[in-house]
Amino acid sequence: MARYRHGSSGPVVSVCAALLMLLSALSAAAQSANSATGTNSATVQAPPSPDFMLGRPRASLGFRGNWMMARGGSDIFDFVTEQLTLEKSSFNQATFGGELAINITPRIDAVFGADIGRAKSPSEYRDKVEQVGNTTVPIQQTTRYEQVNLAGSMKYSLMPKGRQISRFAWIPSTVTPYVGAGGGLVHYNLQQTGDFVDFQNDHIFTDVFHSDAWAPSVHAFGGVDIQLHRHLFMSLEGRYLWADAPLEQKFIGFDPIDLAGFRLGGGVHVVF
Repeated sequence: MARYRHGSSGPVVSVCAALLMLLSALSAAAQSANSATGTNSATVQAPPSPDFMLGRPRASLGFRGNWMMARGGSDIFDFVTEQLTLEKSSFNQATFGGELAINITPRIDAVFGADIGRAKSPSEYRDKVEQVGNTTVPIQQTTRYEQVNLAGSMKYSLMPKGRQISRFAWIPSTVTPYVGAGGGLVHYNLQQTGDFVDFQNDHIFTDVFHSDAWAPSVHAFGGVDIQLHRHLFMSLEGRYLWADAPLEQKFIGFDPIDLAGFRLGGGVHVVF
């Protein structure tokens, strides 16, 4: 991509000259059209499109992306990060989803949404290796962690979302901060595939450890809606979710897995 140097006027002069030539051509074309139709330019120019809607919007539909930072507060996360070359950040993941909002009052919306995310990380034991002939090799495995969230929320706008200027016309606010809370269901899927060590006899074996379940969740959030175009808005949001769920029998002796985490992200939605 070309870059201009400070103090160089050649490109600027060329651009200005091109703009002047374009404006002259447009002016000549407009005068020619006016002469041919017998009308003046004031009557043929369309007024700028007013930035209003026909009544207050009743719903919106959109999609969003988030970066989910897992809290990892249960002992299964402590175990795998102590024994394997994993960190709690290894379970962070990008999530994508959609949502539908239905306006209930001028400041309150009922919001229904769903999103899905996945993290996948290779690992090996931190202090154990496998002897293959005269060579020591790491004991390796792959960990996959997925979440699916189904949520219902009540969203409250901290400022008016717009103002009525006539019986039909409604002007939306450019920036509207909001807060909200709700609940839902979260599904997790934890799977570890590869080689593992039996700590009772140091035997190395190949296996798949898998667990998945649904669990209830609650969440709270805050953010801001920003108007991009008449019916198009962008949202920036932070959200915290609390949930935990049981682990299946192969994960013997572990407490329920902590599914809580903070989501930070944004999206776009269309109001109608």
